[in-house]
Amino acid sequence: MNKINLPQAAKLTSPNPVSLVCTQKPDGSTNLATVSWWTYLSFNPNMIGYAMAKTSYSGEMVRNNKKVILTIPGTEIAEAVMGCGSTTGRDTDKVAQFGIELTEVEGSDIKIPVHSRVAIVCSMKEYHEVGDHYLYICDVEQVYGNEVEEALFAWNGYSQVRPAK
Repeated sequence: MNKINLPQAAKLTSPNPVSLVCTQKPDGSTNLATVSWWTYLSFNPNMIGYAMAKTSYSGEMVRNNKKVILTIPGTEIAEAVMGCGSTTGRDTDKVAQFGIELTEVEGSDIKIPVHSRVAIVCSMKEYHEVGDHYLYICDVEQVYGNEVEEALFAWNGYSQVRPAK
């Protein structure tokens, strides 16, 4: 084996799950941020965790509101998912800029993309500093799924999104 760095390891372990973190802005609109790392933490009680850069506007919204919906986006919005990962919601309406159609989720004021395979409605339990990111630990309140949507995955060190086929 050859010595490599962590970004090179990310390429070798592709595909990786990709998700959209959906949060509510102060004006009530939805902000979307692409997250390339999340995981199930517990099934009793139901908990998930995900990491976001410390500078993330969506992370700020989660820390302020304590509410978030993590979605697994469908292939129909692959280009928008890449755009949401390279644009800040602090000064951009990503939903309008990338033409993402939203829908309501029962029990939440936060809207999600219509083209979502899974939506995990959560409340933030806690967050921890982990280097240049925060690790968000969330209690799962509800989970919704749509088997018709084909899930996106991150490939080639998170430089592409496409199905896992």
